[in-house]
Amino acid sequence: MRSDQITPRIAFTQLLQYERPQAAAWITGSSAAPRLSGLVKFYRTSYGGVLVEAEIFGLPNIEQQGSSDFYAMHIHQFGDCSGNFSKTGEHYNPSGQMHPYHAGDLLPLLGNQGYAWSAYYDKRFTVEEIIGKSVIIHSGRDDFTTQPSGDPGTKIGCGEIQRII
Repeated sequence: MRSDQITPRIAFTQLLQYERPQAAAWITGSSAAPRLSGLVKFYRTSYGGVLVEAEIFGLPNIEQQGSSDFYAMHIHQFGDCSGNFSKTGEHYNPSGQMHPYHAGDLLPLLGNQGYAWSAYYDKRFTVEEIIGKSVIIHSGRDDFTTQPSGDPGTKIGCGEIQRII
C-alpha cells in the first residue's frame, strides 16, 4: 500500500497495535459495582484528535447470560475518585456546550454480559487537556437529552486520567 493510501482506520489500527497511549485511566468500581475494572487509553493522532480505547470488565449485567446493555461514559472535571466518586465534579465542558456536546461526553459502552470494548476518534479535546480529570462509568445509558448530563444513573466506575511516560 502506498503511503498516500493510508486511511485514518489503518493509522488508528496501527496506533492501537504498536504504540503506547499518551494517557490512561485505570477504572475501579464503586461499592455498588465492586467487580468493575478496566482501562481507558488515550492516543494522540496525526489527524489532530484523540483515539480513545476502552476495555471494561465486570459491568452490572455480568450475571445475565447473553445480556447486553448500554452504560454512559464521561470525562469529569476532577480526578478525585474517593468518596464513591462524589468529588469528580461535572462533565468536562470547557466551551460551555449543552449536553451531549460537552467535550467530556464520550460514546456509551455496550456491555455484553459484563464486558465492553470500544475504540473511536474524538476531536473535542486533546490528551494534554484531560490529564488529571476522571473517566466515569455510570449505571445506566445516557439519554442524550436531559440537561445537564443525560440522566445516566449513578457513578459505578472511576479512574483518574494520568499521563503515560
